[in-house]
Amino acid sequence: MKVINHLLYTDDDKQVPFVRSPNIQRGLKPAYIVIHYTAGNTVAGAVATLTNPSAKVSAHLVIGRDGSITQLVPFDTIAWHAGASSWDGLTGLNQYSFGFELDNNGRLNRKGSQWASIFGHIIPDDQVLVATHKNGKGPFGWQTYTEPQLLATIEASQALFDAYHLLDVVGHDDIAPLRKYDPGPAFPMDSLRAKIVGRAENAPPVYETIGNLYIRTGAGSQFKTLIKKPLPKGTHLEKLEVDGNWMHVSVLDVIDGAMDLDGWVYTRYVTRVFNVDSHSGN
Repeated sequence: MKVINHLLYTDDDKQVPFVRSPNIQRGLKPAYIVIHYTAGNTVAGAVATLTNPSAKVSAHLVIGRDGSITQLVPFDTIAWHAGASSWDGLTGLNQYSFGFELDNNGRLNRKGSQWASIFGHIIPDDQVLVATHKNGKGPFGWQTYTEPQLLATIEASQALFDAYHLLDVVGHDDIAPLRKYDPGPAFPMDSLRAKIVGRAENAPPVYETIGNLYIRTGAGSQFKTLIKKPLPKGTHLEKLEVDGNWMHVSVLDVIDGAMDLDGWVYTRYVTRVFNVDSHSGN
């Protein structure tokens, strides 16, 4: 999967279904993906709720048990999915995260000899994990997630990590532990995070220039410049190696019609960035 103009596409260049939610605002500074379960029984029901103006909730993606994905909010826009929340020194995670809602009934209770959701949906025993929540609640039954659903979550997450250089994947129960259970103990957070974040950590770091900056053929001001003009402020660079105060970089942006520039810049005038979409196919 890939991101084009803040929308999600499959590898064969087909946009995933998009149903616009009105429950949004501007000012997103994405650093995380937050995983939720819908606590409902159908994708259609979840989409209807998350696009209902009176519900005042939304999410960027809804992922079905068959692996289908529906996008509700563009990736440059805040969705209302996290509520009162905090993580790693940040509060109000709506403005710092993408929200994924996975079609799942969530926490279950016994109803006679069966397991039932809070809305009374009966869940087959082969879809139930009995466990105590990591925040100390339980034991309860928890509906398990499907393999296609988890694979779609991984693929969509990797596309967002590639496009926006995110920091981590967390659960709603991580950022709001006193009031939320989702995605719960049936969600394999550790293994999913290893697949997504571990892959991202292997990618070269991305920097940007904080002023006009010449790119040179070697690590020092005595080397010739690759192009006559300096790189403009805000140019995105992929770090390849460092030699003292000089960094060997690949330029990710098109500069005066030149592509694939590869040279050296002075490190004092670059800074590490995590949320970059200039080379995401926009």
